Amino acid sequence: MTESYVDLGAVAAPSGVLVLGMAAWVDFWPETGRSLSERAFAAVESGGAHLYEPADGEPRPWSGEAIVVRAAVHQPLQIRALTSPSPFDGEPTISVLEVDLGLPWPEDRGAGPLVLGDLPVDRCGMVLGDARALDGFSGLDRESIDGLADVTYWGKYEGDVHAEFGGERVPRHHGGYGPRGWLDLPLPQAEALAEKLRTWLRDGPGKGLMIAVNAHTDYHRLNRAGWSHPLLSGVAEVGGCPVLGIGWDPGDHSMRHRGERAYGQVYPATLESLAGRTVLRWTIPPYSPDPDDGPAS
Repeated sequence: MTESYVDLGAVAAPSGVLVLGMAAWVDFWPETGRSLSERAFAAVESGGAHLYEPADGEPRPWSGEAIVVRAAVHQPLQIRALTSPSPFDGEPTISVLEVDLGLPWPEDRGAGPLVLGDLPVDRCGMVLGDARALDGFSGLDRESIDGLADVTYWGKYEGDVHAEFGGERVPRHHGGYGPRGWLDLPLPQAEALAEKLRTWLRDGPGKGLMIAVNAHTDYHRLNRAGWSHPLLSGVAEVGGCPVLGIGWDPGDHSMRHRGERAYGQVYPATLESLAGRTVLRWTIPPYSPDPDDGPAS
């Protein structure tokens, strides 16, 4: 099995604390009684920690989790990923996420590694960024932060809709194929256009077309930043800081990570020494079929 490193860019942590968290739950943390940054700052005394709910018990499946670590304040934090082929389609997938935290490895920590905890892969993606910047993260169902939205459509009658209404092909990493649609429309215009498509569908075939209106939330902007990347990863500004978003192919996720914590699909996060520098590693072993499953059908 061939593996290779891929450069994913850089983020920043001006608060001194970096968060690797589940994208669908970033704006959930205030509901626990304290903001994400408050929880993170209180937890990193030893260099890093695993945040989850309930704080005084075992991690609860289908809820927010995050790894938080100390990081250098005044420099970019470089990120790379070790990849391995997906069992779903053979495309490269992340097997190790590695972040240079810009700090020397403490002499009193020994040779390492320091295990921080284990983290499930969120099917909605992951975010990596400054703790304080992520306090203002606008998630899946929040309002547009710039008044704009994207409209996309796909399905059986995509060609008929394109002939009637237009819409450019949205770039995607797999051979450039993606849904059709319109990007960066004022939100009222986007909603009106989507309603036109829904009316056409109701008055015509009735079924066979999917229509999406995605307001420009931080979640969608990070997702969009990774559209053309082979690892569905991209950097966008959140709260004045560059933040990395990581997406997962639905088919690959269903084969490698399905069930998340509820089914034991969790992966270790560690602090390790690399040439005397401290790195955060999140290790997702390459897929290995269970011999009890028998041959794939």
